[in-house]
Amino acid sequence: MTAAIVALGVLALGIAWPHLRAVAPVPAQARPDSGASAASPKPNGTDSAAWTVQRDTLHAGETLSSLLQHAGVRSADAARILAAATGLDPRRAPAGLPVAVRTAPGDSTPSEVVFQLAVDHLVHVRRLGDSVWTGTDERLPWKTDTLAVHGVIASNLYAALDDSAASVLPKGARSELAWSLADIYEYRVDMSRELQPGDAFRVLFERSQGPGGVVRVGGILAARFELSGSETDAVRFTNGSGRSEYFDQTGRSMRAAFLRAPLEFRRISSNFGRRLHPILGIVREHTGTDYAANEGTPVRAIGDGVVTFAGRRGGYGNMIDIRHRNGIVSRYGHLRGFAHDVRRGKVVTIGETIGYVGMTGLATGPHLHFEIIVDGHQRDPRTALKRDMGLPIAAAELPRFDAMRDALLAKLSGSVG
Repeated sequence: MTAAIVALGVLALGIAWPHLRAVAPVPAQARPDSGASAASPKPNGTDSAAWTVQRDTLHAGETLSSLLQHAGVRSADAARILAAATGLDPRRAPAGLPVAVRTAPGDSTPSEVVFQLAVDHLVHVRRLGDSVWTGTDERLPWKTDTLAVHGVIASNLYAALDDSAASVLPKGARSELAWSLADIYEYRVDMSRELQPGDAFRVLFERSQGPGGVVRVGGILAARFELSGSETDAVRFTNGSGRSEYFDQTGRSMRAAFLRAPLEFRRISSNFGRRLHPILGIVREHTGTDYAANEGTPVRAIGDGVVTFAGRRGGYGNMIDIRHRNGIVSRYGHLRGFAHDVRRGKVVTIGETIGYVGMTGLATGPHLHFEIIVDGHQRDPRTALKRDMGLPIAAAELPRFDAMRDALLAKLSGSVG
């Protein structure tokens, strides 16, 4: 994971780190620095613009000492450099770690080595004299602002954000924003199947911009979805105990007793209703919802409950039934397998992984078949779960919540999309 983050950071910064063994050293003025600020001190009082810079990334199974020696650093100096590298553990350096070795004009020994531990974290090790090296830690600054974006659904949430937020967020950050929105509304809206063309949304969020233009999506402050003409706002509110949570415009928690979907925001393959069964080849009532997902995708319990069945059952293949309060049973079919210790009688909690998407039973491809059974009768999950609402905010917190809600929703109306 660390290696992936470092590698993405390097790409986002626009820093090229050619393979040292294959590319000759280049003058420093021909390429940007490894991300060090312009105010960084220049060792030995020399003009760093004339230095030669060699860049490389640590290979899997390679040591930093070996990398430095390939760059022309003597073995003894490599040991001193690594000893002076503040905050860097050479034994745990991830593959892909970018390293720059800088040498002053006319000098045969490097003057500085820069290790890029993260997009915004550099470790400089500079030579002060013969065999004397010192390390300094540098944190590069981030700039945070607040943006509001408005979009209209044509096909799905991803496409709507691509259309409305392309000018303020890169592709990856737009996907992160979609996931965050789905997480906030996952007790109210199944983003994979309940959004319709013409539905609209607004979202007020924090954006952080880092070195070289790296962009991260911060917290969502407020959001609004207009679904079939009905609006549901979500406002982030921090109570007197310091806990932050999202509440709707009436002051009820966005959290509830049931999640609207057994998978995190994913693509859905068919809705509740009549359809041609893909294996049996006949039209029959499809009493549930199929969620298309990669085999092995974790399946979560939609609410607290007790497992009443976990095993194989006919066309369902591997199946789990969970009994919840108020006579509600949730059913999960075509599973590849069950999570550890999931068996009849086990108590599960909302969001807990209970199994994994598969294609057992009458299934032509990997997907999850999901049903809701109320008082012994199969019900459409879209309507059966809508009756559940979150708890209201504490009465003592209402005046402060009302003031914050009004302020955030006013900012929300200033959308750029």
